[in-house]
Amino acid sequence: MQIVFASANPGKIAEIRQMLPPHIQLLGLHDIGCHEDIPETANTIEGNAILKADYVTKNYGVDCFADDTGLEIKSLNGDPGDFSARSAGEQKNASDNIDLVLKKMEGIEDRGAQFKTVIALNLKGRQHLFTGTCPGEITLARRGTAGFGYDPIFRPKGFEQTFAELSSEEKNRLGHRGLAFGQLLAFLEK
Repeated sequence: MQIVFASANPGKIAEIRQMLPPHIQLLGLHDIGCHEDIPETANTIEGNAILKADYVTKNYGVDCFADDTGLEIKSLNGDPGDFSARSAGEQKNASDNIDLVLKKMEGIEDRGAQFKTVIALNLKGRQHLFTGTCPGEITLARRGTAGFGYDPIFRPKGFEQTFAELSSEEKNRLGHRGLAFGQLLAFLEK
């Protein structure tokens, strides 16, 4: 089986490839000749996942899935949420985004947060949604070098390490993307 993941992010693609059984071949956007930056203009995480999946299906005629992930911080009223990738600007710089969150969180005691991933799958003319969440909290400073995005400042509930300090296998097992992808994989394996 071959399926397109509507992403050009090499970190995300590598993370998902590690979770796939050998009989499913994953292609990224560049593999199908898509080099556009697909607009994320919805005001929800679900909406952005749907926009990306629909864009690829409509313009490239392939079954695909797209995800959108947001970091939702309780004391910031759910921000950065659907703007997580570009909260510090359209350049989508992870380091700038982390700096902005840490600045906004200065002096705030309630550091509760969650990562949320929604996957929109377009398969054989039908759309299916899968959601994974991972509760945790924002650390006071960056810790660790693995992963990507906000991983260095997110400590999942029940752990002392941030996502950036955990192995990719452990992060995939307990993380938001891994949980949503597990639902997707179970659906594909039916």
